[in-house]
Amino acid sequence: MDSTRAVRRTKEEKKLLRRQIKASHTLLKHEGISTVSHPTKHLVVSNGGLGNGVSRETLLEVLKEGGTVESLLTPPAKPYAFVTYLSTEAGQNAYTLLNGRALQCHDQSVTLYFSYVEKVDSDRSVSCALPPGLSVLEDFVSPEEELQLLQAVDWTPDTDDVTVQKALKHRRVKHYGYEFRYDNNNVDKDKPLPGGLPAECDALLRRCLADGHISVLPDQLTVNQYQSGQGIPPHVDTHSAFEDTILSLSLGAKTVMDFKHPDGCSVAVVLPERSLLVMKGESRYLWTHGITPRKFDVVPVSEAGGSGVMTSDLSNLTLSRRGTRTSLTFRIIRHTPCNCAYPSVCDSQQPPSPPTVPDAEGDACRLEARYVHQVYEEISSHFSSTRHSPWPQVRDFLLSLAPGSILADIGCGNGKYLGINPEVTSVGSDRSANLVQICIERGYEAFVSDALSVPLRSGSCDACISIAVIHHFSTQERRQAAVRELVRLLKVGGRALIYVWAMEQEYNNKKSKYLKERTTVACTESSEELKTEENKPNQQEEDDRKMSSDVTCTEDSSGNVTQPRIQVHTNRTAFLSQDLLVPWHLKGSVDQNKGAASGSANGPLDNTSQGPVLHRYYHVFQQGELEDMCCDVTGVKVLRSYHDQGNWCVELEKTLGNSLKNAVA
Repeated sequence: MDSTRAVRRTKEEKKLLRRQIKASHTLLKHEGISTVSHPTKHLVVSNGGLGNGVSRETLLEVLKEGGTVESLLTPPAKPYAFVTYLSTEAGQNAYTLLNGRALQCHDQSVTLYFSYVEKVDSDRSVSCALPPGLSVLEDFVSPEEELQLLQAVDWTPDTDDVTVQKALKHRRVKHYGYEFRYDNNNVDKDKPLPGGLPAECDALLRRCLADGHISVLPDQLTVNQYQSGQGIPPHVDTHSAFEDTILSLSLGAKTVMDFKHPDGCSVAVVLPERSLLVMKGESRYLWTHGITPRKFDVVPVSEAGGSGVMTSDLSNLTLSRRGTRTSLTFRIIRHTPCNCAYPSVCDSQQPPSPPTVPDAEGDACRLEARYVHQVYEEISSHFSSTRHSPWPQVRDFLLSLAPGSILADIGCGNGKYLGINPEVTSVGSDRSANLVQICIERGYEAFVSDALSVPLRSGSCDACISIAVIHHFSTQERRQAAVRELVRLLKVGGRALIYVWAMEQEYNNKKSKYLKERTTVACTESSEELKTEENKPNQQEEDDRKMSSDVTCTEDSSGNVTQPRIQVHTNRTAFLSQDLLVPWHLKGSVDQNKGAASGSANGPLDNTSQGPVLHRYYHVFQQGELEDMCCDVTGVKVLRSYHDQGNWCVELEKTLGNSLKNAVA
């Protein structure tokens, strides 16, 4: 029996020895920690670190079984710890007694393996300081005030339009005063939310005012609620949206917030429950801040006297399980551009980020309002001065119409096609009120209308044209709806001609006018006449090129994957994507009656009066795309499809009906 027990112990010892050796090799290979075979009072504990969920308190309780512990170092995020005993004998006793000890830590079981080391570096601490302008004020509110503030936030679905509540990927949020928009990381300063900030915040904010933390009462509040394990990606609050000082009150539970400088320096800051974080100056404008998603944080064991603010001393670190934390972030809306001392990260002092490709109707409407409708209103006079030469094949289509025909030009611009055929009755519509006014001044019939909803009777027109219009709609559904609207207006047997900008600017081995005319200041119409810009490099074009580099999907500050950003196109070059922004270099003063386009009888534009650069949204069509879109409308026959000077063109005839095949509701 004794012999059997000896054999059994030998097998267990061999198994344990193999695992110890494996742990030692792992430490050497991945951490550069060398172990020794002879007993010392210094040991490294594999699997016994903060990085694999073993808290300092749990580990220390086990280590004391081996003898008096002189020091215990627990490096953050590492799956090991260093223990030093009072004597070599105590170290040897712990090595023999505790090797292979299984621990139950939270929801997992870990096995400890001990190895001797010659010494432990006594200076194993992280030297760190708070970012300039950052302060953490502990116990800023009492437990009673904390409860009152938490109760003031009603997380039931909103019905009063006083606040805006959202469920994001990593947390849920509620906005007061102004909604913070995560699609553009900004606020709509012209649309304050009714009701302002909760009255329960008044006493807190007036205390901040009296203590000098702020000089003006905040008018925007974002409430974030984080469940255990949730966080927020690193970010800097948008400079152009908010003034300097930002206050954030932590309620319900503590957490660790990570701050990072652009040079790579990072600082982990503990935010205790009921503490107030104050960010000013450099810490607000330059350093990113975020909360890493995890269920446990590395925090100091003792927080007495403010020592819990920083994670620094490795001999005083442990794990803290996260609870449900609610943060109240108070900010002041900025109404003037930011002129901070950090222009490299300031959106007010940098070219604006390009918009993303819309994937919802509301986003598409907002994109088109800013990058189509608003732009055409601003450039209408300059735009009209470059639009006077009709394209030959469009002219031929109009002259082919029978006398007495009714023609609708949807997106008529300055009306240059409305007078081509005096034998027909022509009416134009355009989204731009300024362009419609130019048509009226020229004696044409025209009215303001969206191309998706034209106020004309169904089946009232013998012909419709849509020249360089549909490519301004930013989703497939809206482009297809524009085709359906044209067909709705036609009589049975009526014809429509559609032109859209082509992605293929080189077709049948011939370059379009758009690519060839690289030396002119302004050109006659071709490829929707986007050639009114100088081709010499300038600072704006450099900024455009910087903007155009961002074309990949990204993650916003809420942790959601966003749509790809739309490129800013470099004029006179081949297209690199289908969705893009095209610069329009607006001239300072243009007399539309002087015909200011190069290639015209009156010569080029006067380039001494350089104005701002505006961007128009375009979806350039690939070969077959427009034809397929038209074929998807029932009761329509495509008569011909062709490429004309950088444009894809379709002439179609309405046969009967007007519904879309496989219609999308």
